[in-house]
Amino acid sequence: MLWSEERDKHHTFFTFVHEKRQFMILVGNAVLSDDLKEHFFVCNLEKCKGACCVEGDAGAPLEDDETKVLEELYPKIKKYLTPQGIKAIEEQGTWVIDQEGEKGTPTINNRECAYALRDENGTLKCGIEEAHIQGEIDYKKPLSCHLYPVRVTKYDEYDALNYDRWDICSPACGLGKELNVPIYKFVKDALIRKYGVAWYEELVADIEGK
Repeated sequence: MLWSEERDKHHTFFTFVHEKRQFMILVGNAVLSDDLKEHFFVCNLEKCKGACCVEGDAGAPLEDDETKVLEELYPKIKKYLTPQGIKAIEEQGTWVIDQEGEKGTPTINNRECAYALRDENGTLKCGIEEAHIQGEIDYKKPLSCHLYPVRVTKYDEYDALNYDRWDICSPACGLGKELNVPIYKFVKDALIRKYGVAWYEELVADIEGK
């Protein structure tokens, strides 16, 4: 991502350009792609079977504070995991450093997330979230999973929020369009979790006021 800067005596304005796409400043130190209001998304587990938990070459990205959370909560999460997941976690740890030097969840044979489980229909779900649903823990799941398909890239002075296009999520795009749910609404709870209610309300006012 490239950025240019313009100033007047009162404000500094930033223009962000990525692959010739324009970004807009919305709230605080967060810059969101127009894609988040222009594209639609609602997870369609009946179609994708939770493929995002197994596809890719690394586990779920973790915030710095989430590593400690997983260490503390693992004993309560463990009973919701598969034997293979438990083995991977107890060999690798509750979190790992991936090939890019980023913190993330461990995987089983470099494939599915070690915290994933399959339901009776063969759909992959999150064991952490299952522990949350059952009232065992307050922590829902990694923020990166909660925010998906939004990915956050952190820079020194701002966060860049972009839509992560992935072909396995085509059913989610179709369902989101059918239900008329833009991405920024689909990830409402996750955005509030990260930035707060006031931030999200300002975001909505900015988008819907244009």
